[in-house]
Amino acid sequence: MKKIKSKFKDLFIIQTTVFKDKRGWLKEEFKKKFVNKELVFTVVSKSRKNVLRGLHMQTKNPQDKFLSVVKGRILDVAVDLRKKSKTYGKHFKVILSEKNGKHLFVPKGFAHGILGLEKENILHYACSNYRDPKSEVSIKWNDPDLKIDWGTKNPIISKKDKFALPFKNFRENIK
Repeated sequence: MKKIKSKFKDLFIIQTTVFKDKRGWLKEEFKKKFVNKELVFTVVSKSRKNVLRGLHMQTKNPQDKFLSVVKGRILDVAVDLRKKSKTYGKHFKVILSEKNGKHLFVPKGFAHGILGLEKENILHYACSNYRDPKSEVSIKWNDPDLKIDWGTKNPIISKKDKFALPFKNFRENIK
């Protein structure tokens, strides 16, 4: 396992080896020495191809997130919304898959989204804080100010994401 830093402070990839044989595969998922955070809440989500979830975050009870793909392949996107950050409003993208052995650590203060790239995609993530529906915010996945190339024009999105905030409104309304 090795930690790969990004240009975003505290956001990084964990690269692990996937051990494969005729029975299947095994990969190390998490080591506290790489992610020195207490992760108290885990979630598993399943998405089909072209499902886009995000961009989501919690404003009052923010979460660090550690993400990995159990099955399939996703485009994972994190947008830095930490007001004092040098990379505020910029995004980071990476492909995570069951085969490439990459995991992503997203620190508090980032909005996060995924796009399913295979027929079936199962994502596991652990969070440093519990889900707080009252402080959840959704930012438009295709906001022109964010300039994220998701590789699709018509993803499958939820009603919540359909009515997400434009980035400009988020900036103006969040303290």
